[in-house]
Amino acid sequence: MIKAVLFDLDGTLADSLLDLAKSTNYAIGKFGYPARETERYKYYAGDGMPKMIERALPEDGKNPENVAKILPVFLEYYGKHYCDNTKAYPGMVELIDSLKDRGITVAVVTNKAQEMAEKVVGKLYGGRFDLILGKCEGIPPKPDPTAALIAMKKLGVTPEDCVFVGDSEMDVKTGVNSGAYPVGVLWGFREKEELLGGGAKKIIERPQELLAIIDELG
Repeated sequence: MIKAVLFDLDGTLADSLLDLAKSTNYAIGKFGYPARETERYKYYAGDGMPKMIERALPEDGKNPENVAKILPVFLEYYGKHYCDNTKAYPGMVELIDSLKDRGITVAVVTNKAQEMAEKVVGKLYGGRFDLILGKCEGIPPKPDPTAALIAMKKLGVTPEDCVFVGDSEMDVKTGVNSGAYPVGVLWGFREKEELLGGGAKKIIERPQELLAIIDELG
């Protein structure tokens, strides 16, 4: 029986691509680097903010020193503009409410920094989530299962009790690696082939389809 659902944030709960792209382009532009097309950020985002910045830089600019200089500029700008265009995907608020009505615990497990994850989730979803676990010191990023397993422990559930939902190969691999049931979504940043390649057991096109999967597993 499924007792908890763990969600990725960007590309799964939050349609955040434009704000991530604008903020990164602003930050790298301050150091003379060219802006990247918004669509490219579908592949730059997902592994944390420093990695997104590194991917956006040209080859001759990809080094830890550059990223360390650019990151504070990004964080200052993004901290003010993180929800200029970001919104919950259609049907996601209703899905979370339906899960809660069924007595299912819901959590966010993301590679976004903890403070920003809390701000984005709070803005879009209020206090609906039982736990928000972002990137913290000492916790390796997804697809390492550590964050997911910490979330499960905090929620008082086992991996067999959980579904892990995300829009990228990294997310479904996190589900696989943690022992949860991995579900990929098609409204986010990546394609069906990538999700299947990562080990997704189900692929959904609309949020409410998750309820039928949970019924089936139960």
